[in-house]
Amino acid sequence: MTQTDMRAVFLEELTRVAPDIDPAGVSDGDHLQDDLELDSMDILNLVAALHQRLGIEIPEADYPRIATAGAAAAYLSAAAAAD
Repeated sequence: MTQTDMRAVFLEELTRVAPDIDPAGVSDGDHLQDDLELDSMDILNLVAALHQRLGIEIPEADYPRIATAGAAAAYLSAAAAAD
């Protein structure tokens, strides 16, 4: 999957976890907690959803690497390519 594909998957799962977020309004640099106001449980649910959908393990130490849509797309596409 390309980074664009991964960004779309990330936003789909993000809006399932936080349905009040408009995916069209999320920029690559918007921080999940600081800008989009997700709490730690939302982050855990997002990580679980991404794992279930993509089969990619995201260790807790890597959570900062998925803190924005742009960073998450890069991280997820690199992780998928490594499999």
